Amino acid sequence: MKIIETDLPGCLILEPQVFGDARGFFYESFNRDKLSGIGLEVDFAQGNVSSSTRGVLRGLHYQWPRPQGKLVSVLEGEVWDVAVDIRRGSPDYGRWTAAVLSAENKRHFWIPEGFAHGFVVAPISLWLIWRKRAELSDYQPKPSWLILPLLACAAAAVSRPVNAGCESALS
Repeated sequence: MKIIETDLPGCLILEPQVFGDARGFFYESFNRDKLSGIGLEVDFAQGNVSSSTRGVLRGLHYQWPRPQGKLVSVLEGEVWDVAVDIRRGSPDYGRWTAAVLSAENKRHFWIPEGFAHGFVVAPISLWLIWRKRAELSDYQPKPSWLILPLLACAAAAVSRPVNAGCESALS
């Protein structure tokens, strides 16, 4: 598994080793020992699957007072996935990072506890799966500033995600 660090400490892109031949392909979507080997101690309590159509914006979601770490990946389609640090007192509070996840690149996005999460669907449809460290907790109202990173990326994500467009929109 290849680990790609983002510009936001704690948020990681995980690229699995893919084994393919004329019949198709195989890869591990989760391996507790390999994640533990890179310092991620995970004990997932819940797994979810979501389906959305082109242009749908979901999020930003977060859980409080029981924050949840998430491992997100795409089974079909492509998504521009965003994580925002909402940990009060964090030196990165309010900063965000994003990753393109697709059925083609087979990448996973690790979003630690204390981060809001959202995504914009780029292709015609999407099947997204994520595993969480804690079960779903009660709904909490979201501060309006949390949607800014996701909205700034929405137009670019629908046509083709490009990080530079999002950065300039927030400058």
